[in-house]
Amino acid sequence: MTVYDELVARGLIAQVTDEEEIKELINNGKAVFYIGFDPTADSLHVGHFMALCLMKRLQMAGNKPIALIGGGTAMIGDPSGRTDMRQMMTKETIQHNCDCFKEQMSKFIDFSDGKALMVNNADWLLDLNYIEVLREVGACFSVNNMLRAECYKQRMEKGLSFLEFNYMIMQSYDFYALYQKYGCNMQFGGDDQWSNMLGGTELIRRKLGKDAYAMTITLLLNSEGKKMGKTQSGAVWLDPNKTSPFDFYQYWRNVDDADVLKCLRMLTFLPLEQIDEMDHWEGSQLNQAKEILAFELTKMVHGEEEATKAQESARALFTGGNAANMPTTTLTDADFNEEGKIGILDLMVKAELVTSKAEARRGVQQGGVTVNGEKVNDPFTAYEKGDFADDFVLKRGKKNFRKVVVE
Repeated sequence: MTVYDELVARGLIAQVTDEEEIKELINNGKAVFYIGFDPTADSLHVGHFMALCLMKRLQMAGNKPIALIGGGTAMIGDPSGRTDMRQMMTKETIQHNCDCFKEQMSKFIDFSDGKALMVNNADWLLDLNYIEVLREVGACFSVNNMLRAECYKQRMEKGLSFLEFNYMIMQSYDFYALYQKYGCNMQFGGDDQWSNMLGGTELIRRKLGKDAYAMTITLLLNSEGKKMGKTQSGAVWLDPNKTSPFDFYQYWRNVDDADVLKCLRMLTFLPLEQIDEMDHWEGSQLNQAKEILAFELTKMVHGEEEATKAQESARALFTGGNAANMPTTTLTDADFNEEGKIGILDLMVKAELVTSKAEARRGVQQGGVTVNGEKVNDPFTAYEKGDFADDFVLKRGKKNFRKVVVE
């Protein structure tokens, strides 16, 4: 099986331009490709996972990845998939987020000896002359075609700012600049980026001739992958200070039955033959497949030691044992009221199992909250400091656990 055939078999490819040329480049390690990352937070999340795994997979086959950090386009904001305008960020915030991205990406991609590049589009976008852009780039774009793009159509009803309208041009210019500066001949992106990517391919060919090597591939389910990063209590981050290795493991351990094999194919580096053997697994065997998925991905992000700890803790919880490595919330004197107690609703917020007391109340009323395996039925339940002297495990639903201790 060729490299490209494996990408297809793993369910990663949705649509392409110039498929035969793309196969030639990828299969022979000649692709210099880029994937863009908007630095809208100080950590990558699991919605970026597919892109990072793809970059690693292609680099292992001899191709050269370029991680493009959107420090320049972040000054505008991508309207794709949005019903409102993105919040503006300062240059300092954007730079901080870019630095965090680079550290996390290094766990997936080998940047040594020029094997991969990390570049920031602020290096060329922020110095562009407006008149030159209008003359050299703007003339290559049809407004009628742009307005037919899905990323703009869904914003037209509520209002699309001229600022955001320029995003397609800026992203297209990225591919043009990367082609000229680094010989980048291929771009990858989610299916929600297809119009922007085609704009980049067309810009290169119009400026440099139809024979210019510029190709596009979209990732199947990448937009769905972005949704993977959201849970009831927030995002699932790659930064262990935002999402602990245990919570990261638990997230993948609790994926839907219908998604586990899909995730194994797209996100792990296990042989396809091994994954195909799981196609007929059911019941406890399917739970075993989820454990394999959770362990492999946690190992990739946090290392084998943390993955082992997380797996042992999760198994201990499942069997009713003590989970020594479970994420812990520490209470201080300030968390207790004048009577020396803390209510279950405040405790759930403090433990970050919910984002509000109203959400905590619903969880209790719906029977989804337990303490040491005992269901909490009364939203007015309160605990004294002595209640936390022994193991105190707070659980919400099937996925979220916290050990609570007092300082």
